[in-house]
Amino acid sequence: MSAGTGQGPVLVLAGGLSHEREVSLNSGRRVARALAERGHEVITADLDSSLIATLRGIDDVTVFPLLHGETGEDGSLRQVLDLLDVPYVGAGPAASRIAFDKSIATPVVTEAGLLTPEQIALPHDVFRELGAAELVRAVGDRLGFPLMVKPARSGSAMGCSRVEQPAELPQAMVGAYAYGDLAVIESFISGTEVAVGVVDLGSGPEALPAVEIRPDSGVYDYAARYTAGATRFIAPADIDEQTAKACADLAIRVHEVLGLRELSRTDMIISGDGVPVFLEANVAPGMTETSSIPLAMKASGKDLGDFCSEMIMAARRRQA
Repeated sequence: MSAGTGQGPVLVLAGGLSHEREVSLNSGRRVARALAERGHEVITADLDSSLIATLRGIDDVTVFPLLHGETGEDGSLRQVLDLLDVPYVGAGPAASRIAFDKSIATPVVTEAGLLTPEQIALPHDVFRELGAAELVRAVGDRLGFPLMVKPARSGSAMGCSRVEQPAELPQAMVGAYAYGDLAVIESFISGTEVAVGVVDLGSGPEALPAVEIRPDSGVYDYAARYTAGATRFIAPADIDEQTAKACADLAIRVHEVLGLRELSRTDMIISGDGVPVFLEANVAPGMTETSSIPLAMKASGKDLGDFCSEMIMAARRRQA
């Protein structure tokens, strides 16, 4: 039993082989330390061939997955945990698959009546075989410029580009295809970017305060996300009460529509008329020093260790 908790050990799973490995390791270290300070017996593990044997060798274990990127967030790991009957924090396999793939999540959220950017999804082979020039013209006619290009299945803004004019689009597509064979092109929405965490400890989802994101460079890319001092985070966001409620409502609805559990984060843009627009959802939000979820918890008066401990207990109750 874990000292002081009356529960079995917690396995914090971080690392993996995605492009976001370092971010995952940083998140894992922080959560492991916070849980240990709350009396949990904490074991850390990476995603490798020894993981299943490790899980089977620990009685009454609960997993806190902090793997970012494809294997950690596309549902495959969670499918294995379900197969082993191991409780874990966060969304199940099917919901994770939907949320992780922007080409699926955005249409699902749109179908639920929530505001999203207009989106086009193009596989690499289609873009190559049909001719970039003709597709660029068609995309421009449909979406206009500027627009955003993103890998459909990636996180931490890797491979994302803002495209100001048609000549820039082919290179932006190449950058997105470096992270997968499917890219999405979205209409660009100007406004205030915020991230809203949602927690559900068993009595329904509740939104954390919105965190406003102001990158010094003007673009919230990978460097802006994880370089200390490169982005100003305002928690709670500098928005009026009505807009804050609209952001919270959107995040909760996304959480519900996508079938997420315990913890999620919705990134959104507040347009010039004060209306929040969905950008993407995350089933394994970062927990680093510059991540929005810990900042939001602090703004709401929650302690990171207590918060993570409560999520572990919620995951165990759900599995029981």
